[in-house]
Amino acid sequence: MRAWRKFFTLVIVLVAAVFIAANWLLYYLNIPENGRPHRVEINRLALQIELNGFKNVDLSECEFVYNISEFGADFYDTAGDYLIREINGELYRFDYRKKSSPVNAQAAITVNAILAVMTAVVFGILLFVRGKIIRPFERLTNVPYELSKGNLTPPVKENKSRFFGKFLWGLDLLRENIEQQKQRELELQKEKKTLLLSLSHDIKTPLSAIKLYSKALSKDLYPDKEKQREIAESINEKADEIERYVTQIITASREDFLSLDLENGEFYLSELVQNIADYYIEKLKLVKTELVIGKYKNYLLFGDLNRAEEVLQNVIENALKYGNGKRVDLLFPDNDEGVLITVRNSGCTLNNYELPHIFESFWRGANSENIRGSGLGLYICRKLMHKMNGEIFAEINGEFISVTAVFSRA
Repeated sequence: MRAWRKFFTLVIVLVAAVFIAANWLLYYLNIPENGRPHRVEINRLALQIELNGFKNVDLSECEFVYNISEFGADFYDTAGDYLIREINGELYRFDYRKKSSPVNAQAAITVNAILAVMTAVVFGILLFVRGKIIRPFERLTNVPYELSKGNLTPPVKENKSRFFGKFLWGLDLLRENIEQQKQRELELQKEKKTLLLSLSHDIKTPLSAIKLYSKALSKDLYPDKEKQREIAESINEKADEIERYVTQIITASREDFLSLDLENGEFYLSELVQNIADYYIEKLKLVKTELVIGKYKNYLLFGDLNRAEEVLQNVIENALKYGNGKRVDLLFPDNDEGVLITVRNSGCTLNNYELPHIFESFWRGANSENIRGSGLGLYICRKLMHKMNGEIFAEINGEFISVTAVFSRA
């Protein structure tokens, strides 16, 4: 707000300067009248001198000419305006004053009224900007800093402004969502730790039995062959039990580590395509990558529109990251069972034997060296498509790789 106050003060100074300059021009400058009315008087006086002589000239009725001098000493020595005429072989100097029009008082009032209205409009706009734009953002000054520290408690006060009311509401909703996700993450971590502790405790029992049986066998405590076979089977059973526990640990560590909430409903294919086009057309122009959108029929689809956009965005981002950046195609192959949306790009460097693994969590191919990523993009896409009763698959055809999302019709 300190910068705003300085700006506001500068505007006041400039407005005051305009008022002073305008009034100075109006009241202190003379405005010369158009034309040369003094020449008319000089011509009339010259005719009188020519006919009646210099001594018989009367200047009492002259408005502009106030003196006539014959040629002689100091003839040209004058600071005023003058005109020299030759009459009957003699030179005469006519001294005159120019006529000026005084400023009209009504014109001064009009100019000042216009300046006052303009000033009121300027100050009105500045006050409007301060109240509707500057002040709402002032309330957000500390919000990003608090969020960066993990302080999600302070709410963002709503504002009914048509400019930023929805923005402030959305920011507060984002804060609440981050807070809820943080709480869910803490609960999930607690559940996983509890599960791991429980499974670790359960593993100790069969592991102790295996160690006991192995020690007994190593010391030949069971010379009977039948007994040794029985002990070996027990060891195998305990190993299977440990393997089951390990499987549970692996499953627990892989499943549900992401919160993927959806609101399934109905949306048109044209909405999805238009949103993707709006997001990527300008973006791809900057990197000189061509986006080609094929023809499609406007089906009504089942799913979550926002999550469907997320799926296509993840796939397109992969195409930009791992392709050659020349072209990305958004195609719509015909299919009787569902609606197919294919993202195809050239410059594929993925090996065919790696293709079945691209939808696994944390998996990254050999072509991802020196390219940043988490290996979760396509895994999330598959999870989202399954939750929308759809599917996603990929295929390689020469230098092209195609990733196809299959949506269910509503």
